[in-house]
Order: sequence, then C-alpha cells, then structure tokens
Amino acid sequence: MKIFGMKDTLILSVAALSIIFLESCSDDSPTQTEMGSSLVCSLRDNCPGADLKDDFALVRSSGKTIVVGTNNKTAKVNERPEMDVKFDYDYQLGLHEVTCGEFKDLMNGKNGLSLECSQSVVPVVNVTYYDAVLFANAKSVKFKLDTAYSYSSAEFDKNGHCVLLEGFKFNPNVDAYRLPTEAEWIFAASLSANVEKSWNADNSDFKAHEVCKKKDENGFCDLYGNVTEWVNDWLGNFRDTTITNFVGATNGGSLGERVIKGGSFRSEPSAINVYARGDVYTVTGTSSSEYLGFRLAYGKISNPVWLDASGEVVASNMSIVTSSKKISSIFGVSRSRLAFRNDVTGNLAYVDFAKISPTIVEIKDSLGVYHPDISPDGKRVTFCTGQEGISGNSAVYVRNLDAEGTGLVKLDVKSAAIPRWRVLENGDTVIVYVTDAGNNKDESVFKAASTWQVKFANGKFGEPSKLFDGAYHGGISDDEKLTVSGARLLRARIAAKESTVKSKAEDEVWYGGEQACNASLNKTTKKTLFLDFAGETGTKFVGSKYRTHERMLIADDGGKLVSSVAAPSGYTFDHSEWVQNDETMAVATLTNADGAHQKIALVNTKDGSILNLVEGEELWHPSFWTPSDKTPVASDWDADSVGHYVSAANQTNYLLSHKMPMFWKLKDTVEVVGLGNSHLWAGFAAPEMSKPAMNMGVVPCDMHCMHYLFKNYVLNHCPKVKYVVLSLDIDLWYNIDPRTDINAGMGGALGFAYDQSHEFYPEGVDDKFVEMVMDNASDDIGEILDAHGWHAATENLGWTDENGVSVMNGDSTWSDCLFNKNLANCLVDMDQNTCLSTYTMDVCVPDTNLNMCLAKSELNQCLAIFSGDVDKLRELVRLAKENDITVIGVMFPISPYYKKTGTYGRHGMRRSHAKALIDEIEAMTESKSNFVIMNENNFGDHDYSTSLANDADHLNKDGAKKITARIDELIKSLDGKSK
Repeated sequence: MKIFGMKDTLILSVAALSIIFLESCSDDSPTQTEMGSSLVCSLRDNCPGADLKDDFALVRSSGKTIVVGTNNKTAKVNERPEMDVKFDYDYQLGLHEVTCGEFKDLMNGKNGLSLECSQSVVPVVNVTYYDAVLFANAKSVKFKLDTAYSYSSAEFDKNGHCVLLEGFKFNPNVDAYRLPTEAEWIFAASLSANVEKSWNADNSDFKAHEVCKKKDENGFCDLYGNVTEWVNDWLGNFRDTTITNFVGATNGGSLGERVIKGGSFRSEPSAINVYARGDVYTVTGTSSSEYLGFRLAYGKISNPVWLDASGEVVASNMSIVTSSKKISSIFGVSRSRLAFRNDVTGNLAYVDFAKISPTIVEIKDSLGVYHPDISPDGKRVTFCTGQEGISGNSAVYVRNLDAEGTGLVKLDVKSAAIPRWRVLENGDTVIVYVTDAGNNKDESVFKAASTWQVKFANGKFGEPSKLFDGAYHGGISDDEKLTVSGARLLRARIAAKESTVKSKAEDEVWYGGEQACNASLNKTTKKTLFLDFAGETGTKFVGSKYRTHERMLIADDGGKLVSSVAAPSGYTFDHSEWVQNDETMAVATLTNADGAHQKIALVNTKDGSILNLVEGEELWHPSFWTPSDKTPVASDWDADSVGHYVSAANQTNYLLSHKMPMFWKLKDTVEVVGLGNSHLWAGFAAPEMSKPAMNMGVVPCDMHCMHYLFKNYVLNHCPKVKYVVLSLDIDLWYNIDPRTDINAGMGGALGFAYDQSHEFYPEGVDDKFVEMVMDNASDDIGEILDAHGWHAATENLGWTDENGVSVMNGDSTWSDCLFNKNLANCLVDMDQNTCLSTYTMDVCVPDTNLNMCLAKSELNQCLAIFSGDVDKLRELVRLAKENDITVIGVMFPISPYYKKTGTYGRHGMRRSHAKALIDEIEAMTESKSNFVIMNENNFGDHDYSTSLANDADHLNKDGAKKITARIDELIKSLDGKSK
C-alpha cells in the first residue's frame, strides 16, 4: 500500500494493498508505526477526553480519507471501482473479534440459542448478521445506552439463531455498540497491512484460534485472519467519486445481501485483501458458517450517507418499519403493496409486502410523480405530474410496478390529473381523472374543469370519454351513486334516484362549507375520508379543540360526520386515502411539528390504532393496495401457501426458491432438465440447447437434493423430459444428514411444505396454480425465465489469481474418513446427546458403502444411519430408466492448478479418494444403459483455457457455451442411436 503524505488528509489506497506497505511517496509521510501511534489510541491515559470502552481502541479518522473498492480488473464487479470515503468523525473499534465466551455470557439461552465453544477465548462463529446486531443491542442495554438497531419483531430458527428482524432499522445517530461500517473496518485494517501476521490456511491447521495471539502494530487482532467478520453495510455498488461518512447501500437488493470483511483460518494468504466483500456464495443476513464471526464498533455517525442501487447519494435513507407478517395479519392475505412519492427525489417508490423481506424500490425517472394509484391487479401504477390544490396542466401515466418501471405509457390529452383506477360492471378496467385539480372553492372555476374516464387494456389507453362537469377526483362509488372532491371545499355529486352520477345528479357542498382537503371515497361503503383545518364543525363533532390535520374525519354517504381518528402525539395527518378493497383501513402520511412528512402509516378507522409502515425524510401521496378477492380461490388452492417458496431461512440459499416459478412455468415444454450445484448453474447454458431445456442448478445441492427434485418434481410434472443432466460434484458430497442441502434450499417455506403435504400433486396442477406461483415469484423471475435458469457468469477471473494460485477452502484431508474403514465408527449416546468414539475430526463424511462415520461431537452432526450420494445417484438412474429418461452425469472442469496439489479441487478431497469414487461411478455406466458420463475435468487435463473460467471452480458464460455444445452433441448422438 502507498501512503500519500498530506497535512489534513491521509489517503490509504486499497487497490495497491499487498502483503506489506510500500515505500512512502514523500519524505514527510508517516511511517506505519508513526501512523498507527497517531491515529489509534487503545489506552485511556493516552486518549484524553475519550470515553474509551474496554477492549476498544479509538480510531482518529476525522478529516482522513480511505479508499474502498479496487480498480483491479480481476476483482468482482461489486468490488469495483475505487471510491474515496472521507470521515468527519472518530469512532471506536473492538481490538478483537467477539469471543464465544463473551457471546455466551450475554446471549446464551436467549430464544433457545446455544453455541458450543471449543474454547471460550476463540471468536464466536456460526452466527447470523441478526445474531450479531442483537448482541450489539444487548451490550448497549447492559451499559444503559440507547440501541443502534430497532425492529418490530424477530424470527428464530430451530437452533435459536435469528433469521429475520422485521421492521429492521439502523440508527447511526446514537452512541451505541454496533457493527463497524465497511469503511471503518477498511480504515483500521489498512493502517497495518500485514497478512503474514494473520491466522490463515498456511498456519491455522484450519481452525479458529484464541483471539489476540496475533496483533498488528496498533493493537488490533485478527483483522486479516482467524475468522471473517460481519460489518454493518448492505451490499451495493461503488462509484468513482468521494463520499463523506459512507455507510453502505440503501438496501441489499432483492436478496438482501450483506458485506463481510477479512480473511479467515481457511483463506490462502494470497487471497486476503481489504477490498473483498463477500464469500464463495451469496451472503445475506441469515448466512452463517464456522469461519464467520464479528467485532463491534462504538459511536455515532452524525451525517451518514448511503448509495442507492444506481449509485446516487442518499443522505436520508428510507426504512420499512413493519413486517410482511404484520401486514398479512391485518388483511388476512399475504399480497399487498404500497406505492408513494419520495419527495426528496420526486421519484415513485413502492414496497411489495408479499416478500418475506420487503425492500423499498425506487423507480428512477425524470418524471415528477404525484398521487400514485395502484391498479386493481396490483401490477401497475398510474400517477400524474400535477398535485391536488394546484391549478395547471398535468399529465397522466401508467407504468408497471417493477424495479425498472417498465411499460411506461402516457395518456395523450391536454391535461389530466389525480388518476384513479376503477373496474366497471362489464369488467373493463378504466382510469378516472380530472382536467384540473386546482382550488375548488370557486364554483365556476370548479365547474369549468371536468371528470373523465379512459379504458386501459393490454398496456394501452383507449379513447377518453367525459363523465360530467366538475373536478371530482376523490373517487366514484361502485354503484356510481356518489363521487366527491376536496381541495379547499368538500364537494359531492349525488345521483338522483334510479340514476347515476354520470347522468342525473345533484352537486353539493358538505361540511358546512368549511375548508377541507384530501378527500377519499370508499368505493363500497361510500364513506368519505378527509382532513380539515380544525374548523367549527369538526371541533363540535370531536368535542375538543385540535390542530389542523390532527384529526382524520369520516362522513357517511350523505355528508354527515360519523367518526374521527386522532393522529399520534406530536404528528398530524396528510395525504389520507382509503386502503383499496378494504372498508376500515386507511393510509396516510404523518407530519412532524416542522411540517416534514416523515412516516407513512396504516390507520384503523374503527379502533383508531396506527401502524407505521415506512420512515424517511419526506414521504408523500401513499397508495395501499390489497386484492379485491380475499377468499380462497375457486380451485381450492391455498393462496397463502401456493408458490410461497421464499422464507426468512432460505434467503442465503435463495436459488431454489427463486427457480421454482420457472419450473412450473416451463414444466410442460422442457425436454432436458439440468440438476446440480453451482457448477451446473453457471456451466449449463440451457438456452443454447437444441431441445427445450431448463437449468435447475441451485446452491447447495448434493445428490440427495438432485434425487429429491427429480423424483418429486421432474417425474411428476415434466411429461416431455427425455434427458436429465446431472452435475457430479463429488467434492461436495460430504453432508452427514442427507436432507441438509435440500432443507437449506427449502428453508421451511410454506410453498415447499404445501407441495409435500399434497404429495407433489401426482394428478397435476391447473393453470390457476401456476398463475398463483407466478404472482408470488421473486423480482428476478423475468431474468430467470429469459435465461432458463442459467447464470451466465461474467467475472472472468480465470483459473488462478495474479500469483498463479487457485483458492482452497479448508483442509483437503477431510476425505480420509470416507475411505478409512478404521475410522468409520460412530456410536450415539442418546442420553448425553453426544457421539462416542476414540477418534475425532472437525469434518467427516460418510462413505459410499453405508458404513457409519464420525462427524463432530454434537448429536445433530453424528451419523447413525446413512444412505450415500452414490446410492442416491444409483436410485435416480433407476427411476429415470423406468420412465425412459437418459441421465448424463457431467464432471465440470475446474482449475488445472489443483494438479500440483494433493486435492481434487477447492473444496478438498484427496485426489486418490476422488479417483476411487469416480471409478465407482463409472462402473455404473456398464450396468446402466441409460447412464452416460462426461468427465470434462479429467483431474485438470482438459481443454478449457483460463479465458473460459469465471474463477477457479466455475466456467464463465463462454466456457458454459462450450461445454453445453458438447452436451447438446452428445444428446443428438444418443437420439441417433435410439432411432
């Protein structure tokens, strides 16, 4: 690393990081030791004025600049480019990772959580992000501090680990214990870049060690090794700019991805750097592993700055402060959506509460968005460019309610404002709008404007037609007997007997002619919701004085006040609207004493209760949609179970849940199905096949997982399938529990449980089932369908790093147990919950001959009965043969570097053991006429150049096309032989 000497600013270049610091670029630049002593203070006597916490160091970062990210072209996309981060504050950082003893002392037993420690002084591991923040909160509470994290409720797995904090919000503006930001972590780590002083794969014996056996010059321990560490940030992209007080992305995208930092005891030294941000696979808040822990930071960040998905600076982040579960309990259905205007940016934002972990999605556009209204099917939104109470031209648009805001179309009229959807009696979907939404106090001005409707179908507007004079933009009742408007006066148009508002009707002024606004008509009850200016009529009805907009008033279909709801203390209402397709719930913004619209809330007009939904700086014009039909569908499919494949527990292992809608959509047409792990996910280019194909490669997925998917889904629902392509990932066949991988993918989600309880529908499913599944699909379903499940990898890192080395994950000798029958003894003491044996190993797997084998000491990892992966492969081939399906087993190419080692690949397994296992699999082809093997790896002796490699273990998109072409040719040749 180079250190550039400057009086006020210290720039630490991450991209230039090597094992040690390079020479200074100027003679007056501080040396590493001098720099450390001046910027880090770990003794109270040396930190005057600082409230230094025990085992923490004060990092004097104020006025300094650090570089996050890298310009290294071989780095991952989300690690590029370099971005300067400036600090205007100091912070405290834990000298070492939180130990298992510390964690257990504060948290053990809470929510059933129990962690086993090899020693109390080693870092705590196997903790989720949420476990870590709960520990931080608990430590703050212990010392009578405010907490940095808030949430509405928590969800825990069967082992007591937190897998979801609903309504989760980080408050950087309090002095509390918290996780460090990525920038804070990099700043501290960059002060002493000595990877050789870390516990890594070269010296760790592949296990965690007591903290602080290896320290840097500043007193920090294990920043570069021992265990990888959670930091506070959502994962997002960098940009080539300078950001002050960077605290990460506004959210983690559809997957809720998080950032982790540092190497671990299993990392090769050459692979350890400060810019890396993730792991081999996706990291979310529910991820955990034996090499992932955390350390704490302390202190407030007064002026935090986030970056959104497009790289734009966000000085005030919007946060969801409720949960999907809470919303579902209110409306009785899981499907609901909120759309609103972010007045800071002028953009449309929305939340899909059908998601297990909903996020705020902001649609970037140059169009100003006012008064959005969600369509009857919940899939589109209409909005205008003008606002209530302001006269002038306005335009109405419709767009899809997705992240890109696709399908944008404009209504081609001179002026249109305050659009609202309606479904007519004949089934047509129309949008009602007014020509001008200005002040309606003057009768002649009000009547000069008019109300219109226009049909909307197939993504297009029809021909507009005028309904009546007067700008009635508060909605029309379903029976067309009433419409209202409120922009200074509360006006109503009431149909004559046996008529409608479109023909014979009377125009009236309600509420005694006093000032009113934000009128919204409930289409079914015909009650009008509105706000007032604390006038005489309202005060008399309520029975006490109140402030402007402090009361939400409700009138019946004749304009008589029937109820009111008070705003929460310290707030008033604005932008009030009825919730669509509900008779009692309303949605509104909550305005503080300074007039800032900081919250969007649901309001129960029956009991006065209020539920905050979203918080931010300026939130306007909410529209809350629920489906019109909340009863079970006619086909008797359970709407709250069918297709609900996403759960809190499978957010890390998300691929199976995201691909299931694709499976149901393509099941009737595919002739080739690929099953396997990440090798197949990235390596089988299904769209390139001559026959219709889909890639159901998911992570993780051993042979037990492939067998489960094949037997229960493919055989039951893919009538045209003649070929199944299997990824033979033998170096990942080490699960003691045969359901480990498939359970990880299913994550206890209701959709998978529903499939299983219905025995996977042996009689088939109907179109309504598939439609319901697609309604619950993840946001990326369009991309998944387009690619037929293939991940076209584009990192293009090559087989080796810049040092010519391929990464290793763990000890390659784990397979000793697999082939040494003397070690294959495991006895279970059911009373003591332990395994009894004279031999212990950190990792051990069962062999292929059904022998029992020792794993770890915990009962849940101890093997009592085992059916191996080879046996599942044999069973899968047998089932395929009974159904006239040919199985093609593919060994995908990996880095030739491993030829120089004793390991089969990055995940270990001795090469000699791999050969024995492959020999056993190849022997099956002699007895199974429908089983063919493609060994494209051949222990590294293959013709896939490094230009075809995404990394040491996976092909890039070009490599995938090459191997897929060979699979396609093989199938063609097999077809020829069968004729």
